[in-house]
Amino acid sequence: MHPEQFFSATYREARQAFLDVCLLRGAQVDQHLHPRRGRDGEILATDVARLGPDDAGRVFMTMSATHGVEGFCGSGVQTGALASGLYDDRDDDFAVVLIHAINPFGFSWLRRVTHENIDLNRNHVDHDQPYATNEGYEALKGALCPDMWTAESRAACHAAMETYRERRGDMALQGAISAGQYSHPPGLFYGGSAPSWSATTLTSIVRRHAAGARHIAFLDYHTGLGPFGVGELISDHETGEPGHRRLVDWFGEGAVTSTSDGTSVSAPLTGTNNLGVARAADHASLTMATLEYGTSPLEEVLESLMADCWLHNHGDADSDLGRAIKAEIRRCFYPDTGTWKEMVFERATAVEKTMLAGLAAQQ
Repeated sequence: MHPEQFFSATYREARQAFLDVCLLRGAQVDQHLHPRRGRDGEILATDVARLGPDDAGRVFMTMSATHGVEGFCGSGVQTGALASGLYDDRDDDFAVVLIHAINPFGFSWLRRVTHENIDLNRNHVDHDQPYATNEGYEALKGALCPDMWTAESRAACHAAMETYRERRGDMALQGAISAGQYSHPPGLFYGGSAPSWSATTLTSIVRRHAAGARHIAFLDYHTGLGPFGVGELISDHETGEPGHRRLVDWFGEGAVTSTSDGTSVSAPLTGTNNLGVARAADHASLTMATLEYGTSPLEEVLESLMADCWLHNHGDADSDLGRAIKAEIRRCFYPDTGTWKEMVFERATAVEKTMLAGLAAQQ
């Protein structure tokens, strides 16, 4: 089987391919229906496939489409992993749970955010407590979310960001933009003022499927940062935590990066998915990671997000400009080439095999 066949052109196709292979492989499937419809009027859902007993003590979970438009990657990997029999060799105390399209709205509509304009991977904070202020974002929000999308306005936006970069440095700029913000609902990387539909769905899935687990390994698929086709394994733990040490034991020194020590392509983030998983499964040991695949240069990725933000606040998605913006954000998060898909699938298979073996060794 060639990896390219596992990847789909639309959310609708991806969902059907995933459900078809679930049926073929005898996986139990739960469906969590989304309150909105897709861009072609299709039903939206988060589909959860399970292989293994309900009371398994060791549970391996993967998740796609945290950031909807990134779902092409994770969905292709999940479909291919099932189709290729990656999970066939399991003992009676082991289960595999595949969370397909946790943000189906963003997947269908080619948006990174949920239907609430929330970045799911910034949404898992305590909303009853005061939110942290992202001072860098406050300084740049006018540049990041302009009222107009013209050559002149784009030049002014980039000039403002370049000035910030010269004063503070590359990673400070990246953190100002992407770390998460809770003051500007129409803007980029907005963490929300309450749990989103996708956040509450995720926690309910984890509670249901990890209820009897002693040990959980969790892998979240992302795209947009790093060199083309390279999958960086980012620890979802602080470097001193047991989960991080397990990842290093499983993969080796230097094979796992972390935002907490500056080794990752990602800046430190707030309200990430691992926090929601940890709250939902605080009875189990957790080993959590993000697999982040590079696509296009960071400047192009950011520009595509800024354009999409402008489009949904001020533009017309059915205009020529709107269609061009949608094509560009898709390209920046899903390089639709055979080479990229093959790199993605080979790396994902290697990472999942290592995590499966590490989890299987837990008593």
